[in-house]
Amino acid sequence: MARVSSTFPRSRKSRLGYDTDEVEEFLEDARRAYTAAPGAGTLISADAIRDTAFTMRKGGYSPAHVDAALERLEDAFATRERERVIAEAGDQVWYAQARGSAQAILDRIVRPRGKRFRRISILSLGYSVQDVDALTDRVAQYFQNGKPLSIEEVRTVAFRSQRGGYLEAQVDILLDAVTRVMLAVR
Repeated sequence: MARVSSTFPRSRKSRLGYDTDEVEEFLEDARRAYTAAPGAGTLISADAIRDTAFTMRKGGYSPAHVDAALERLEDAFATRERERVIAEAGDQVWYAQARGSAQAILDRIVRPRGKRFRRISILSLGYSVQDVDALTDRVAQYFQNGKPLSIEEVRTVAFRSQRGGYLEAQVDILLDAVTRVMLAVR
């Protein structure tokens, strides 16, 4: 039986939105995970929240509203995860891990423009090399020189398509890593 809920605004009945039951179930799982005792095994983490996807259904929840809530939830889980690691291992361990991750990101993005990620076949569409290189230049400036770059900019970036562009999966993995490091050092 479908739940009746008004957690988020709904899309028009003729427009696609996120499946309401899936969203409600995920939010309930997240609530249980967040309130679980330290050390309790949970399947929900900041990374899992970032990777969450819902089925699209006509009249479902507004994707923009759910996505904004997921970003806040990811932030809360990342903060809690950081606090737990710092309490158990100390802040030096936490920041050493973040520095190591940042260095791994930098090692990739300081490669020459056009060669930072694997390129796909000229017959297929990938991310625009120019767009990705422009963003990764900004990420490098953020890590190396403290130039302003927000998590929101990284989370919401949209690249144009290009034949023979960068492999999308590789770029997406790097963007997730950048988000993870930015949340770690907040």
